[in-house]
Amino acid sequence: MTRRSWLLLAVATFALSGCQREASSPPAAATTAPAAPAGAPPAAGRPRVVALGDSLTAGLGLRPEQSWPSLVQEKIDQAGLTAEVVNAGVSGDTSAGGVRRLDWALDGDVKVLVLELGANDGLRGLPVDQLRENLSQMIAAAKARGIVVLLLGMEAPPNFGPQYTREFRQVYTDLAAEHEVAFIPFMLEGVAGNAALNQSDGIHPNEDGTRRVADLIWQSLQPLLTRALATS
Repeated sequence: MTRRSWLLLAVATFALSGCQREASSPPAAATTAPAAPAGAPPAAGRPRVVALGDSLTAGLGLRPEQSWPSLVQEKIDQAGLTAEVVNAGVSGDTSAGGVRRLDWALDGDVKVLVLELGANDGLRGLPVDQLRENLSQMIAAAKARGIVVLLLGMEAPPNFGPQYTREFRQVYTDLAAEHEVAFIPFMLEGVAGNAALNQSDGIHPNEDGTRRVADLIWQSLQPLLTRALATS
């Protein structure tokens, strides 16, 4: 399956996995939890890495310890870095929902914000300018607090036309350059469209796929976090 086929399938599947929840979802504090090894409470007072996203971050269809934030926590621990990953993923969230949750998400000693939002904007065909404004607002707010940002890019489905798809993709590239933040162009690179790495819906990564996502994110996150902790 090509990336285009994956995106076409997303129109029929990903949106049904919870994007309608945004308007009625409960407060983020009630729907998210720190990503830590199963059964282990988060350590109080540790610097934080916040993963703000939708179902791809929340780990829809996976056990909590299989989500990519939890897998990144394992890598942080193995690297001997003292930081706590907070999974602030809410299934169905849009970039507008992320703006509303941002103050809560950035509470505490946050060193790095991993920003993964926009997939549901694209599935709904929401205005690209709105996506740009929301993501820009979140990036600027984090940087104003001295928080390092890692932006995860996403692709829009092709059913809204090639111009929308191009403009959607360009939002992430432009914002990364404008705000001078670290950037992964497509967080599902090497996973999207591969049936062996996705759940039965063909959209959300399975355990093996999520490990690949975590590996990709960790390549960019490790140097950012190391520097952020060294300068704190």
